[in-house]
Amino acid sequence: MTELVLIRGGGDLASGVALRLRRSGYRVVVAELPEPLAVRRTVAFAEALRLGEIRIEDRLGRRTELHQVQGVLRRGEVPVVIDPGAELVLREDFAAVVDARMLKVPPSPLPRTVPFLVGLGPGFAAGLNCDAVVETKRGHMMGRVYWTGPADADSGIPEGDGRRVLRAPASGTLRPHTEIGAHVADGQLIAEVLPPAETPAAPHEIRGAMAGVVRGLLPEGAAVQAGLKIGDIDPRDDPRFCFLVSDKALAVAGGVLEALLSRGIRARPGL
Repeated sequence: MTELVLIRGGGDLASGVALRLRRSGYRVVVAELPEPLAVRRTVAFAEALRLGEIRIEDRLGRRTELHQVQGVLRRGEVPVVIDPGAELVLREDFAAVVDARMLKVPPSPLPRTVPFLVGLGPGFAAGLNCDAVVETKRGHMMGRVYWTGPADADSGIPEGDGRRVLRAPASGTLRPHTEIGAHVADGQLIAEVLPPAETPAAPHEIRGAMAGVVRGLLPEGAAVQAGLKIGDIDPRDDPRFCFLVSDKALAVAGGVLEALLSRGIRARPGL
């Protein structure tokens, strides 16, 4: 039987890991929150919870109830389950768990000990709260596996040009005025945050600070908090990149694959 891997988180980085492992022959299950806040929705398996299914490049992810996981796996699809507490580890025999939630703080323990736990990025320290860490910070160390010690600490500063990141100026409900893949000009209205119905206030505008393509954007009706990342602009201005897993996600996924193979957790290629 092909080895089974649980991936906690269904955002773009976690989905890159899921995609690369699935292509390498592993069976993977993605566990998410009931209402995910993945910004790069076109390459996030978390979006299956909202749409029912999503195809990322050549692989299909499907919203799945916990008791349906094995049936979806048999169809060669990626089950996406609502399971914020990773209760699935009590029901299924996982060879490994990959925590790709990017919480950037030390995680709470799993409901039970698993054979192998890989943590992505800040908050994880190999030998302390996981077995191996994969570096997620861009630079010379990105994608490297650490068998002792932590990943680089979170700097709190967005990678690259900070103008690309769109954040909610206030708490409320998001109303997009464009879509992922669309070109936007510098200063263009991207979205609004509608205040709570009981608050008599005008919508808060979110305008881009650079020209490019909308690479990520939360969906209509998303509940947001002030300061939350709600979108992303790509100054390369190529809409194709909005529908492909990123170089960073694939590099980190390569580190996860290295960690699994180093521990003898292997799969059957071609599945």
